[in-house]
Amino acid sequence: MTAIRQEAMQMLEQVPEDKLTYVIQIMQGVNGLLGKTEKKVVLDLDQFVMEATERGQDADSYVRELRDHDRF
Repeated sequence: MTAIRQEAMQMLEQVPEDKLTYVIQIMQGVNGLLGKTEKKVVLDLDQFVMEATERGQDADSYVRELRDHDRF
């Protein structure tokens, strides 16, 4: 381990636990400046889309009917 890395580790050990989140945020910012970003997880949003049902196709007309008859 290099001397500068050892010094950084010693300084990190002296940081109080409740302040470590700030140190982590700073380190993440530095990584972002260096172009070293974390891999982002890509979700397939299509898995959350429900297929249209016969009842769902009539939803607009149902809401319009409620609105027109003042029951909404």
